[in-house]
Amino acid sequence: MNLSFEQLKSMVVFSQVVEQGNLSAAAKQIGLSRASVSYHLKKLETQLNVTLLKRSTRAIALTEEGMAYYQSCRIIAEQAATANLQIENLKREPQGLLKISCPVNVGLQMVVPALSEFRRLYPKIELDVMLSDEVINIIQEGIDLAIRGAPLPDSGLQATKLSMLPTCLCGSPDYFAKYGRPTTPAELEQHHWVIYKLTSGPIKLSKGSREYNVTVTGDISTNNAAARTAFILDGHGIGRIPVYDARPKLEAGLLETVLDDYQLKNIDVYGVFPPGSANSKKLRVLIDFLKDYFEKFDRHTSNILPSS
Repeated sequence: MNLSFEQLKSMVVFSQVVEQGNLSAAAKQIGLSRASVSYHLKKLETQLNVTLLKRSTRAIALTEEGMAYYQSCRIIAEQAATANLQIENLKREPQGLLKISCPVNVGLQMVVPALSEFRRLYPKIELDVMLSDEVINIIQEGIDLAIRGAPLPDSGLQATKLSMLPTCLCGSPDYFAKYGRPTTPAELEQHHWVIYKLTSGPIKLSKGSREYNVTVTGDISTNNAAARTAFILDGHGIGRIPVYDARPKLEAGLLETVLDDYQLKNIDVYGVFPPGSANSKKLRVLIDFLKDYFEKFDRHTSNILPSS
């Protein structure tokens, strides 16, 4: 069966009738008369040779065929609405509220400075920034964008990679003076560690073609990245921390790195967002800005570590 433009219109009318619950409400929603809505329904049923709706004086109900057909009509109507929204977004300056969630440490050191610059470029976009090391429910909290260290498998969410953060193994000079400096992956297992609970597990290192999984143990663990760094600075153990966090402490002589000739896995930073936000211009410009900002940040702060 060839699909005419008139039938496409009838399909959109049908989807509105189902969603609005009756013909009068659908007519008001799409700007047609009730008679026109009734005409489209009857014509659609005639063309398909099925009954789509069971009608009574008080309500309508979908038939089995109507339910199946509605799913397709709904998608067509949503795609048309999305196309219109995309055009409208392109026609106007991005504005409105963006609610953002990110971990505390990376938030204070990277994301907040980025958002400050972003706000100067887009003054009509309001920002509501939530800093927390706990993984929150994006949908329930109404979050537009969550900055995360992994694209966690939340049902129905989308993710885009924003950056890669290099990491290093650090300890304080006092700690190494007391316990010695590990020189091999095997020796790392004999040391005290400050454990970051959100990424706990073996530390993976590589050198050439060889890979090593190091099991770490320690008497101090925390779910806060800034607290982890503070405990390491105070000599309580070794830790794996992002280079952006370690660099100023290394330059000041407060921390020292170990096993610099081994490679550590980068931390992949993702922006996670609900599918319904994908066509929002304000979210798109934020994601594009963050990718560009983090790329420049990495070039300036994450190249060669100071020698320890």
